[in-house]
Amino acid sequence: MLGDQGEIHYVFPAFSAGVAATGNFLIVVTDAAISILATRTLRTDRPVSVFAEFPRDTRLGPILPGHVLELGSMVFEFDEEYAAVVSAADAEIFAPETLPPDPLPEL
Repeated sequence: MLGDQGEIHYVFPAFSAGVAATGNFLIVVTDAAISILATRTLRTDRPVSVFAEFPRDTRLGPILPGHVLELGSMVFEFDEEYAAVVSAADAEIFAPETLPPDPLPEL
């Protein structure tokens, strides 16, 4: 579904209740892009289509109150447990020196 976007680095679920779209999504960060995948209504772990794509150098943050982020004209809510994933995805591109070394680089 992601085509030739390289290796997947981060994936987290999000919900959009804004004007642009309503539903559950998976936000997938790869080497080359940030993709918003639409999921099934009752199976939010099953992507069905690519809803939107952004260049990899697009910032996901800052994280707004309520664990909200904006991508283009879309607003997504996500669970608090994924705040570290959002921050790490941004740090990977915009501040790589702040990331800890990979504890399992062979995986």
